Amino acid sequence: MDEQFIRNRITKLRTQKGISEYKMSLDLGHSRSYMQGISSGRILPSLSEFLYICDYFGITPRDFFDDSIEDPVLLQTVYEKIKELEEDDLIAILGLLNRMTR
Repeated sequence: MDEQFIRNRITKLRTQKGISEYKMSLDLGHSRSYMQGISSGRILPSLSEFLYICDYFGITPRDFFDDSIEDPVLLQTVYEKIKELEEDDLIAILGLLNRMTR
């Protein structure tokens, strides 16, 4: 993993969410060109800004760097919903997942 991975991942997450560079820049409290600077490779976010970006997408830093996860935002959403289920429902979902992944 390198700086290009970070830029590409942020861009992919942003486009999956359907958000423009301009809107994301403003949402993060920066000038309208902030995200364009990240995408083009002129700048990288600081650590604190990176954590804020992860929070913006609703994912963990671990999910951000796990390149085996195609859509970490979707996976995090599923995880949050699963946490709300009763034990019987979790067992049923586990059975279904086991059947689907054979």
